[in-house]
Amino acid sequence: MPKSKVVYTCQNCGTNYAQWLGQCNSCKEWGTIVEEVIEKETKNTQKETYSNNQLKLHNIQEINTVDERRISTQDGEFDRVLGGGLVAGSVVLIGGEPGIGKSTLLLQVALTLNKESVLYVSGEESVNQIKLRSERLKNVNPDCYILTETNTQKIIKNAQKLNPTIIVIDSIQTLHSSFIESTPGSVSQIRECTSELIRYAKETSTPILIVGHITKDGTIAGPKILEHMVDVVLQFEGDRNHLFRLLRSHKNRYGSTSELGIYEMNQNGLREVLNPSELLISKKEESLSGNAVACTLEGMRPILIEVQALVSSAVYGTPQRSSTGFDARRLNMLLAVLEKRSGFHLGSKDVFLNITGGIKIEDPAIDLAVICAVLSSNEDVSLPDNCCFAGEVGLSGEIRPVTRIEQRISEAEKLGYDVIFISKYNKVTQSDFSIRIELVSKVEDMYRILF
Repeated sequence: MPKSKVVYTCQNCGTNYAQWLGQCNSCKEWGTIVEEVIEKETKNTQKETYSNNQLKLHNIQEINTVDERRISTQDGEFDRVLGGGLVAGSVVLIGGEPGIGKSTLLLQVALTLNKESVLYVSGEESVNQIKLRSERLKNVNPDCYILTETNTQKIIKNAQKLNPTIIVIDSIQTLHSSFIESTPGSVSQIRECTSELIRYAKETSTPILIVGHITKDGTIAGPKILEHMVDVVLQFEGDRNHLFRLLRSHKNRYGSTSELGIYEMNQNGLREVLNPSELLISKKEESLSGNAVACTLEGMRPILIEVQALVSSAVYGTPQRSSTGFDARRLNMLLAVLEKRSGFHLGSKDVFLNITGGIKIEDPAIDLAVICAVLSSNEDVSLPDNCCFAGEVGLSGEIRPVTRIEQRISEAEKLGYDVIFISKYNKVTQSDFSIRIELVSKVEDMYRILF
């Protein structure tokens, strides 16, 4: 009989204790320590191997990677974030809020791969529920197989029989291993189940896509070592009240972490957004004050977004400051710059700011567009429809240069804009672009040109 050991593990940070405590000494969280029974293997008990390959030492200069191919998921946005497709034997972890579309995205990928066999393992839904969702997606893959199982040993045995090209696990928090007696979703179970899947993936060169739940803080549930063990960590995020979903890469051993995938949620699943700038900029029949277009970067991707501002007289004593999709503290800083450095009296007025499309922007290059939108609403004068902005505003009112300005200018030129306002400290040659480039150094210069 295997020996059993009782440990007390913090479900938040994974720290082990010999006895129960009310508060974890490591992460200072209360009520997160639970009892777990760990079953140790005896000397005669060994885990089965998943391949017959013998261990061999390899000289790094003799390893040939020319034949190493990536498996395309037939999803351009997903392949972009992965760095060109799935690498054989890689393990990809996808996290996101409940209902954001993680399962829909992976089922859509499984049904799109027509020439590849896919094993879709679900511990949360029945076969009939998955079938109903697949009919809504309207994609058909005759080599897609569904398995509703939570035991990792049984999952691996079925995978050995089928020998699929790709395995999808939904989700890692529902799986349990026979080698651990703790409940599914506990730190030790997540760690053990993940290590077994990684071992199978590496020995059989089968890529595995894993769905991971998140905590109320937005981090992936389970031990932090989970993100260290896998090869790629993706975050699927967005506002459920809006159509757009963003797929970001937080870790990628086989590609860049600066790429971004954009999807639009509709009744038939997730649709790739190839040109997000056209959707994020609203179509207007007449010019309205308070609207400005900013050229920002999401990862390596230039995107034009619309910034909307509303400035009105404060009805109730204290003026309100509210922003959606933009840091409220940075908005207060920009308003203070306008008040102190440029002489605009906004201290007694309500200021509301909105980034269209329901996305959140952290790029400081949209500071210039925010200030222009606020001034446009304050003066009640609309900005020209053919101009956009890319610049950071400093505390002394100067317009600071931003990175990768050539990409921003090219994107604005491609979308038909005639003028782009940038910092004069950006080293740009006008002859390289057909769009007119206006160089400004201070907020006063910008105000003088526009108003």
